Amino acid sequence: MTDPLPNPAETPPDKPKQLSLGVIFLTLYIDLIGFSIIFPLFPSILEYYLAEEGSSGILGAILSYLDQISHWLGSGDNFTPVLFGGFLGSLYSLFQFIFAPIWGGFSDRLGRRGILLFTVFGTALSYLIWAFSGSFLLLILARLFGGMMSGNLSVATAAVADVTSKENRAKGMGLIGAAFGLGFVTGPAIGGFFAEFNLLNSHPELARIGLNPFSIPAFIAFGLALINFIWIYRRFTESLPPEKRTRKDALASRNPIKMLVANHPIPVKITNKIYFIFLLAFSGMEFTLSFLAVDRFSFGPRQITWMMVFVGVVLIITQGGIVRRAVPAIGEKKTAFIGLCLTIIGFFILSFAPSIKLLYSGLATMGVGSGLTTASLTALVSLYSSEETQGQSLGSFRSYGSLARVIGPIAASILFWWFGSHFSYALGAALMIIPASIALRLPTPEK
Repeated sequence: MTDPLPNPAETPPDKPKQLSLGVIFLTLYIDLIGFSIIFPLFPSILEYYLAEEGSSGILGAILSYLDQISHWLGSGDNFTPVLFGGFLGSLYSLFQFIFAPIWGGFSDRLGRRGILLFTVFGTALSYLIWAFSGSFLLLILARLFGGMMSGNLSVATAAVADVTSKENRAKGMGLIGAAFGLGFVTGPAIGGFFAEFNLLNSHPELARIGLNPFSIPAFIAFGLALINFIWIYRRFTESLPPEKRTRKDALASRNPIKMLVANHPIPVKITNKIYFIFLLAFSGMEFTLSFLAVDRFSFGPRQITWMMVFVGVVLIITQGGIVRRAVPAIGEKKTAFIGLCLTIIGFFILSFAPSIKLLYSGLATMGVGSGLTTASLTALVSLYSSEETQGQSLGSFRSYGSLARVIGPIAASILFWWFGSHFSYALGAALMIIPASIALRLPTPEK
């Protein structure tokens, strides 16, 4: 007996699926560039706006508060720039946390294409605001607006679920992970390289219209986002047909906390908790890794950059290749568990690594573990959810990740400066035992 022919309305041709996956990859890649492009610029940004505005206004208020925290912790003035960087990064992640389930819910109701176009255009606009942010207040507004629009990660992830079968869901989510890894490699490189070109050196009069020493990286990011908008407009085929859309109000609850916990199947809630604890520890490691390298091995900026590139390449290889082979062989649940166990080992190696060779061994173990964990957990949330609620469920999943990125860097910075790298990374290994044990309770998804 032959299989029935697929319904064209439900199963788009392979070419549109491939094009959609390519567009989604680019969308996520641009989003992660926007998140990470500012990482190497934190000290210079603080120095520039301090020189321009002094200790008055919103910048002065923030620095005064951070100074109080530094002195309370007994960390000294050198800790203030670290907290400043954590503050700017957390602002971006906070607005991702708030808006990821909102955009996901809108896309469940209205379709993915329109929401992607709207949010990617907004992302481009946030970079343009940054390029002309002659004041620190405008920089804050640009980061807030960018974080709000980058909540479209939930929409892009749901679109991947739309165009992949359940059997290939983890492969599609691995593509998302590869975009994340590539974005984390490219973003800091763009920020660090193009910040060397300061328009004000040759045209100081441009400061009157808001241009600043970081305008070139901002214009580069704006151009990439604009290309992404045009590419979506021309190439992205709507992945959620009208008959599969939900009729629920996308803004039934404006409280992101309620949106995280409401109307999700129990396996989705458990997976979200696993992801939150995992990313809480992992994001703290990401933020403090450069301090560990300087403190223990006296790394300079170039060595730190190569270290970050190494981690990004491991993530790309893992999520773009290893996941494709691991999941069909052992399933998403076992892949997630193995990934979490490898992450524990990676944390433990980094906690004591006395040599650069062991440092890179720990980073490789950590990268493989993280890649396996992220792709398989994302696939599990998608598989546990109905077709009508993919955007909302994956939006909540991404919001848990964004909330972890709000808390993780600041908490890890405090622990690192208070107790040192050996204790803080050993604590990270201990913390990772919790999600690994919870993962054993996950049911095997139906396909």
